[in-house]
Amino acid sequence: HLWQHDLYPRRDAGRIGSPMKYISTRGQAPSLNFEEVLLTGLAADGGLYVPETIPQMSAADIKALRGLSYEETAFRVMRPFIGDTFTDDEFREIIAKAYASFGHDARAPLVQLGPNHFLLELFHGPTLAFKDFAMQLIGQLFQAALGRSGERVTIVGATSGDTGSAAIEAFKGLDAVDVFILYPHGRVSEVQRRQMTTPAESNVHALAMDGHFDDCQARLKDMFNDFDFRDGVRLAGVNSINWARVLAQVVYYFSSAVSLGAPDRAVSFSVPTGNFGDIFAGYIAKQMGLPIDRLVVATNQNDILHRCLTTGDYTTSEVHPSISPSMDIQVSSNFERALFYAYGQDGNAVGQLMDELKQGGFRVSQGALQALSEHFDSGRVSEAETSATITEMQARTGEILCPHSAIGARVGDQHQTGATPMITLATAHPAKFPDAVEAATGYRPGLPNRMADLYERSERVTRVNNDLSALKALVRDRITR
Repeated sequence: HLWQHDLYPRRDAGRIGSPMKYISTRGQAPSLNFEEVLLTGLAADGGLYVPETIPQMSAADIKALRGLSYEETAFRVMRPFIGDTFTDDEFREIIAKAYASFGHDARAPLVQLGPNHFLLELFHGPTLAFKDFAMQLIGQLFQAALGRSGERVTIVGATSGDTGSAAIEAFKGLDAVDVFILYPHGRVSEVQRRQMTTPAESNVHALAMDGHFDDCQARLKDMFNDFDFRDGVRLAGVNSINWARVLAQVVYYFSSAVSLGAPDRAVSFSVPTGNFGDIFAGYIAKQMGLPIDRLVVATNQNDILHRCLTTGDYTTSEVHPSISPSMDIQVSSNFERALFYAYGQDGNAVGQLMDELKQGGFRVSQGALQALSEHFDSGRVSEAETSATITEMQARTGEILCPHSAIGARVGDQHQTGATPMITLATAHPAKFPDAVEAATGYRPGLPNRMADLYERSERVTRVNNDLSALKALVRDRITR
């Protein structure tokens, strides 16, 4: 059922690089090359794709990144994963286009918060969130791959806020793609919603679904697992299940660590995360050879990842809406990738855990929990603590943090030890969550000039029920033939 094998024949002429294969976390799907993984998203066995082997960067390779542009760093870090899908020149052009619209020349600048605590600003992209780093790249990768095959695909995504707007921004107006984004009705910020509903391009469709994010994500997976539908509409995925999303995020771990002295000095990272994709990218960077001491998972009151990493128990419960809505998640898709490595790359064990998850949860074995603890720490931040951190950070540093970034900063402070620098990932611009910021500081952050008219633009949205057959019918009806 992997229709890409027929639609996208290998075009190896002029390609440079060794074959790079990807395998499923559940061990039952065929291995694919980078282009096939890019366009497939979810594996046929329901698993997620990971590299068969993780490319290595030597200390000399990492040192050579010092002083380079973000784009050149991205090329060097990602190049080994691409295999023979693109030539060097093609891949450099894709990267250049991906980051040309960012509002800061450094793309991911560092700001100092305290004596050994730094903020990595990942919100200078077109939709003011870290998702732009991956989504802008994926948009260009899709355009390049589909452009040479002459085929169309249908992208369906689920979002808790930022992924959807970043995907729509990246794919709007592209020739070969129709985009449908499911978001939980009434559970995203107004800025997030408007970024999804105001683009006028006819190939993008914002769908406000009744329920919460986990419902949206479940219907998305259902569509991928209906092979007749998947093949019929040529379904492709850009959620963080897509390996290329993770790969793009690996780059800023390298760029920031090198700025602070890597590889001669180890660094730690605090990452506000709900779906585990952003912090899993840090794990890949570490496995490539970047000297990362600790990767700290920062959660809000929906703290299933913190509970699992501290107790081994992954039991889903009710999602409680918060002022950090992008983390209001109970089913963290990318955690499956971390479990795959924690269980010694045993696809059968992972498949069994995911079957148990459908029944409400699972327990991580003692050995796997020990393996996770070698890399990951975690912390939980309440609503009151989140607001207090926004207030304190403005007073101490002048920095205005979005609620998600504040959670990362608070947990980062708690885990910063000794001489090892802590880098907190600032995942969104404060103007995306103005109500929470204003409540904490009395200051209402404004949008950058390029987006100042967002509240005046007309919206275009379809309200949908949590109904798989109705969703499939809507997608079939609206795609461009």
